[in-house]
Formats: sequence, structure tokens, C-alpha cells
Amino acid sequence: MPGATPRPFGDGFDEVADEIELSMRDRNLPVDSAVEKIVVDRGEITFHVRREHLLEFARMLRDEPALRFEMCMGVNGVHYPDDQDRELHACYPFLSVTHNRRIRVEVSVPDSDPHIPSIVSIYPSNDWHERETWDFFGIVFDGHPGLTRIEMPDDWVGHPQRKDYPLGGIPVEYKGATIPAPDNRRAYN
Repeated sequence: MPGATPRPFGDGFDEVADEIELSMRDRNLPVDSAVEKIVVDRGEITFHVRREHLLEFARMLRDEPALRFEMCMGVNGVHYPDDQDRELHACYPFLSVTHNRRIRVEVSVPDSDPHIPSIVSIYPSNDWHERETWDFFGIVFDGHPGLTRIEMPDDWVGHPQRKDYPLGGIPVEYKGATIPAPDNRRAYN
């Protein structure tokens, strides 16, 4: 995992980082404990936020006039099985149309406690994105209005985008249908 990026960040990232820090202080959000690190990599700035501060951080991004991140473009899950006590990551891309800026917010949780607060109450368009991330990665979004499967069948066992999920060679059965393992399927030559 990339380490924290030292200042100056460049490319206008210092300005948005300063605005976020100032807004956090105005809202009495603990800057040092809420944001674990800031990473600038490949032309993007990512704020690694602790899950207990995610809701207030997202509300601040939306409501502060100097920030005005009107859109959360979704949430993506990532599974790093070797990242001890931080195996599951939720990555949120944000867009400010007003200020023509993009940032990312990343929240990491352990596989043993995969709970992150839902931001659907702040960004309602994240509804299906959180459901898909839960469906594929097993990240539980606490407070989501209807956290149910969206891609996989309701009776599916496991979360197929995780790196510890089997890659095939096992028979799959759901809702009464059976799909044979890839090496047992008929060849069409």
C-alpha cells in the first residue's frame, strides 16, 4: 500500500486538502484521528478516513461551500487479504461540479468486522452501489435502507469478488439449477 504523501502535493491538491482541514476544524472533527493519511498517486488524491468519522466527513464534503462535493460517484470494494486488520477497503469517488474537483475517500475495515456506516442518507444515489459492494465483497453498510443482493441470486453463498473466493472447478447450484464445473462442461469444437 502506498504510504502517506508529504506536502506539497501539487496539482491543486494542497488547496482542497487545506479546505478540508479547515472545514474539519470548524466542525470540531478531529483532523489527526479522522484522517489516517492522505495519498497522492497517479494524479488522484485519496483521503483515508476512519469509519467512525465517515458520515460526518461525507456530510462536510457535501455541505461546506468551499468544498461542495455534490456527487458521490458510487463505492467500490477492494479485498487485500494480506493487509492485516484492514483487509476490506471501500473507495468513494467524489465530484464537485461547482469547483471542478475530484477526490477519493477510502475506508478500511478488518475482515472480522466488515461494518462501515452507509452514506445513503447523505448521498441517496449510493443506494445500489453499496448493495453491489456488499454483494460482491461482503462489506456491511450499517444503516442502509435495504441491504440485499443486487447481482447474485438471493441464496448465493459468499462474495465472489473477494480474492479468497474459489475461481471455479466447483459445481454451482442456486434456485434448483445446477451448473457443472468448467472442466466438466461440454466442449464445442
